[in-house]
Amino acid sequence: MKLRSALAASLVATGLLISSCQAVLATEQENTLRIEHAQGTTQVPLNPKKVIILNPATLDNADALDIPVAGAPKNSAHLPAFLAKYQGEGYLNAGTLFEPDYEALVNAKPDVILAGGRAHDAYDKLSEIAPTLALDVDPQNFVASLTQRIEQLAALFDKQQQAKTLLTAFNAKIADIKAKSANTGTALVIMINGGKMAAYTPGSRFGFIYDVLGFKPAASFKQTGRHGNVVSSEFILQSNPEWLFVLDRDNAIGRKEGQSAQQVLDNPLIRKSKAWKNQHVVYLDSSSLYIAGGLQSYSRLMDTVSAALDKAAQ
Repeated sequence: MKLRSALAASLVATGLLISSCQAVLATEQENTLRIEHAQGTTQVPLNPKKVIILNPATLDNADALDIPVAGAPKNSAHLPAFLAKYQGEGYLNAGTLFEPDYEALVNAKPDVILAGGRAHDAYDKLSEIAPTLALDVDPQNFVASLTQRIEQLAALFDKQQQAKTLLTAFNAKIADIKAKSANTGTALVIMINGGKMAAYTPGSRFGFIYDVLGFKPAASFKQTGRHGNVVSSEFILQSNPEWLFVLDRDNAIGRKEGQSAQQVLDNPLIRKSKAWKNQHVVYLDSSSLYIAGGLQSYSRLMDTVSAALDKAAQ
């Protein structure tokens, strides 16, 4: 009986080994990669040729990796200057940031669609057209999440070495700024939209300056709020930050009417704040951060912040 049991176990083990080998071979033959993303897990062909990207943050990352792109949103999409080429004639018009052009996508027959972001609700329909990934980055775990998304793109398009180089440079910038920001005082990150101001907190959409770069928040709020917390000039003077980092939403979306962020802040109350007096009001590249928000956007943010810190140290 023992001999028979041992023989049966051996046959089972052999069968499992054969099945395992067959699974590996099948994966190699199919030439696909299984990717976990924000809206599920999807089997995607390696090195897809026709790639449609609906999420500007993913487009930012793909552009950094020199991944060929066949199409992107063009309607009502105000992409930052460094991504504006994707709205040119050489690229398929994939619709708007929120509403894909399904007919155009069906006719284009893409190998993969990189969606998520503002196109989150379109995922099921897009998945019927082609394998669809939502490579969103988690703002509450930004660096680790961004690293994962870059590495997933790199694995899919065989860009691992390029990704490693980019991420090494990105992390070096973080370390450099954290060393500089350690004793620079408090900060407040605000967005100006239609003449109104909203402040962002650690853990929020624009919490990178606190969470990653090490600036201490000048004020606290009960909620992080995706759209920030409404504040006034009086509030900013009361919290009196050493640094004021400013995003201009109107500029980001191409709205020309109304006051600019600079005009909104140039008032008697703000002029009394430490940030204003010490010339520590830093205007960020709003278009790249608000519309895109990938690796290149945040690299640009860090270049701006680093330059401001260097200037303050002189």
